[in-house]
Amino acid sequence: MVKRDRKWRWFHQMGSPRWFYEITGGWLPWLIPLALSLLAVGLFWGLFLAPPDARQGQSYRIIFVHVPASFLALLGYYVVATAGAVGLIWRIKMCFIVMKAAAPIGAALTLIALFTGAVWGKPTWGTYWVWDARITSMLILLFLYLGVMTLQRAFVSKDMSFKAGAILALVGTVNIPIIYKSVDWWYTLHQPATLKLTSSPSMHTDMLQPLLLVICGFYAFYLMVLILFARLEILRYEKSSNWVKTLVAEGNDS
Repeated sequence: MVKRDRKWRWFHQMGSPRWFYEITGGWLPWLIPLALSLLAVGLFWGLFLAPPDARQGQSYRIIFVHVPASFLALLGYYVVATAGAVGLIWRIKMCFIVMKAAAPIGAALTLIALFTGAVWGKPTWGTYWVWDARITSMLILLFLYLGVMTLQRAFVSKDMSFKAGAILALVGTVNIPIIYKSVDWWYTLHQPATLKLTSSPSMHTDMLQPLLLVICGFYAFYLMVLILFARLEILRYEKSSNWVKTLVAEGNDS
């Protein structure tokens, strides 16, 4: 029984805003340079050094921003929904804080994915926007993010706001597999997925390598920003706590 309690101790510790704030403070000095380095090298490699595409020429280079942003827009929604679900089931307020921090990041990534997709669509399809199954379902994803953010601020009670946002996030998860499988289920102008777990990539190695590097950079950058936003939300949520008052006092003294 003691070993079992120790095994799950980390889970309960992560539920403490103070513990989360203190432990992540040691991650940031490593995570920030890692994320920025991966992004800088990957984007420079992809945008300037990778060869042009045989069919799309130089316009395909938008893929080095569009694909990672799209990946994380979908993953980010699962982060929001999972954090909300854990918060609802186990009543862990740190999960609600992570949910609130993750929602605007996911919305921004979805907007980037839509914008870069439109820029890419102009030379490829001849228009910036079509009511394509993939594009339309991504637009719905943006509205879901905005809905979660709105509900998190719609009630005077923080607990009610968190619960309402979490419920909407859970309902909206049905849209994620629709986005992923839209190019297979319906006739769509959007090209099939470039990277699949079940088959080999459809890209040349000289293009694939920088893309994978940028994707890693986006994931590291997402984690970095999520931690920063969560830490800021912790200070707001726990502003009446003694440890936050002490932290602010020490910061003012320095």
